[in-house]
Amino acid sequence: MSEPRFLRALRRQSVDRPPVWLMRQAGRYLPEYREVRAQSGGFLGLVKNPLSACEVTLQPIRRFGFDASIVFSDILVVPEAMGMELSFGVGEGPKLAPPIRDAAGVARLSIPDPDKFSYVYETIRRIVDGLPAAARQAAIDGVDDVPLIGFCGAPFTVASYMVEGEGSKNYVEVKRLMHKDPETFMALLDKLVETTTGYLVAQVKAGARVLQIFDTWAGELAPDDLAIVAVGPVSRLITKVRALLPADSAVPIIYFARGCADALDIVKGAGADAYGLDWRARIARSWAVLGDEVAVQGNLDPACLFGPAEVVARKTRSILDDVGHRPGFVFNLGHGILPETPVDNVKAMLDVVRLARV
Repeated sequence: MSEPRFLRALRRQSVDRPPVWLMRQAGRYLPEYREVRAQSGGFLGLVKNPLSACEVTLQPIRRFGFDASIVFSDILVVPEAMGMELSFGVGEGPKLAPPIRDAAGVARLSIPDPDKFSYVYETIRRIVDGLPAAARQAAIDGVDDVPLIGFCGAPFTVASYMVEGEGSKNYVEVKRLMHKDPETFMALLDKLVETTTGYLVAQVKAGARVLQIFDTWAGELAPDDLAIVAVGPVSRLITKVRALLPADSAVPIIYFARGCADALDIVKGAGADAYGLDWRARIARSWAVLGDEVAVQGNLDPACLFGPAEVVARKTRSILDDVGHRPGFVFNLGHGILPETPVDNVKAMLDVVRLARV
């Protein structure tokens, strides 16, 4: 049996059409997701309940027949396992306490045993068991073997939340620490690399067949800082993960550095197998910088899905035309799908991608 088109595309092999999945495809735009979340005692309760987390992961596969699934979790379970208090207030973003602002704060962080994330691995095992039936229920376009993506936050992005204590508009605290005490900041990044290495390897052992590293805030950095505190740690993380996986595992790794369309010559230093592009990037031009030896994923503006179906279709076709017939392309959004997105527009987008032939 041949591999799923998603895996073939990531290996730059021929496919009948571009594979497609969406970041945050299990989320609030789906009514069935909102029902499960309402019964789970909040977002974190949902993440830590393997039965519920599995269910919401499978929902978009049943409904849309995506070519890949991604485990329902959150990048900030890593700092929580290292000793920080994580909370999600109603109508608020995540908060981590107390913020890490000095060497003493970094010293207090532990490098947890990978078993600390046992609920994530249990969720993965349940998803892997449930994916074949979910794909058959969708019965779309020959999708019957759906690979599961495991993921983590990139060290810089996770460190940003840890230092700021929450999301930020200007990232003053993390940049203050980065410039004022670079030794302490690098020590924090090193602890995150060490923790995340074991976490990703364990996700693969539980059944993930692809890994994605989310660097949501990499675009906040100047180019020289991007190379040192974002791409450098990701490169070390990828190297360590590959060294710990069996030689025959061949697990593709995707790096998504948001906001870095003008710095892809630096981003490609991460050494990933594939690179996610946000909606600011021109795919053909970006791919020329990244090189023919890697796959590319992206990059429809998530807000485009609020327009009329004909606009969604036109903009989707525009991306496909930009790619042409090059092997190694995965269709996705340029960031996560937005909660208010009309479900019918997701289908309109998928209809165009599924009619594309390469």
